[in-house]
Amino acid sequence: MGFFSAIKKMFGGAEDAANAAQEVPAEIDAAAPESLAEPAAKPAAESAARPFAASAADEALTLRLREAEPRLSVWLGIVLEGVDEAGDLLWQRLFFLLRALDAPEAEAQNFVRDFQEWLTRMDYRQVEEFRSELQYRLALALDMEDEEDERNRLFLKISLGLSRTREQFSKGLDALFAGHGELDDAFWEELEELFIMADLGYEPSIELVERLKERARKEKVTESTKVRQLLMAEVEEIFRAPRRIAAVNQPEVVLMIGVNGVGKTTTIAKLAHRDRMQGKKVMIAAADTFRAAAIEQLQVWAGRVGALFHARTAGSDPAAVAYEAMDRALQEGVDVLYVDTAGRLQTKVNLMEELSKIRQVLGKKHAGAPHRTILVIDATTGQNALSQTKLFKEAAGIDELIITKLDGTAKGGVAIAVAMQHHLPITYVGLGEKMEDLRPFSGEDYARALLGVKEDA
Repeated sequence: MGFFSAIKKMFGGAEDAANAAQEVPAEIDAAAPESLAEPAAKPAAESAARPFAASAADEALTLRLREAEPRLSVWLGIVLEGVDEAGDLLWQRLFFLLRALDAPEAEAQNFVRDFQEWLTRMDYRQVEEFRSELQYRLALALDMEDEEDERNRLFLKISLGLSRTREQFSKGLDALFAGHGELDDAFWEELEELFIMADLGYEPSIELVERLKERARKEKVTESTKVRQLLMAEVEEIFRAPRRIAAVNQPEVVLMIGVNGVGKTTTIAKLAHRDRMQGKKVMIAAADTFRAAAIEQLQVWAGRVGALFHARTAGSDPAAVAYEAMDRALQEGVDVLYVDTAGRLQTKVNLMEELSKIRQVLGKKHAGAPHRTILVIDATTGQNALSQTKLFKEAAGIDELIITKLDGTAKGGVAIAVAMQHHLPITYVGLGEKMEDLRPFSGEDYARALLGVKEDA
């Protein structure tokens, strides 16, 4: 969408917010989207065309939005009051909110229409079924994902995802601190064992202990109780991603790799969904032609998120699929092309040759492609994720990592090990099955959640 900057105006002060909201009644005189979720009901266009802002109820809504704390969750709560299910009232309120935020009329219509279509596909009617998805879409469209409320929701999900690892790790740290006053050899040996048990692996555990020893020496720390903060700082440093050139020659081409079963298909759908909510034209190419089910699943997800889809029949040449998709993306003005690939490590040599061929044909058709190669790894697999990263990095090259299945069974220490051993940035984490459950990775939040460190500690 083109109204990302509108929210900056809203945060500029209450007076700006008041002016933006006050302008809405005079402007809502054009058609809003036709209701696709309720074909038998009066179209939302006709409903929104009424001067509903002139009524006492809508004047009150305007005033409440003007006076409310400038946070998306607060605004959405006000807009959804008295709305129990999808219908004309919901479409009017959403259109009202977007126009209050200076969204161009056509873009506000498109947002509401897209959401109506999604509700129809998902067969959702009750607000409680889709409220979190609606807030997520608004946060993306309005460039508000870094809002405090959104970050708090993300931190809670990460904390839940790391609960198993944190419980074991924190207990071990507490016992270690209680048993050692000074930082002696015995302390460091026990800490190394604790890291290994937390799924860091042998070599990464040794490296992390050495880094902590060096940090303790530089900061003149001699007491064991202060090591938790040293560890927090070191983990943040490990996760700190280097700056890189983000500009690409459109379309941006993203090669998705990873073994079967890590959640690669749904991750592609979630990434495409994020791009779609930010107004980008997206295409997904099914170059994993080994599994017919992979093609079908990807096609279903492409339809759900509103992305273009390109595939051949099962068994086709994956590189040919990638080449055709690249050609089509160039012709149709696509902004982002995601290319799915096979993940059959049992045929490692053939797979790596296949990936190399895909990279070659993409680059031949579009200079610089693929612009990013993303490896998807499963947080529940522990040390297997480390070996997968090593194999794919050697054979195909990796630019970034996405860690999926970060739930209560996740082996959280593996993220530290992968980032430290392979010097790769983690860009997103998968926290559940919903579209909103793929979130940007925050090293600070991950470290706090893993170590049980409070923000003000």
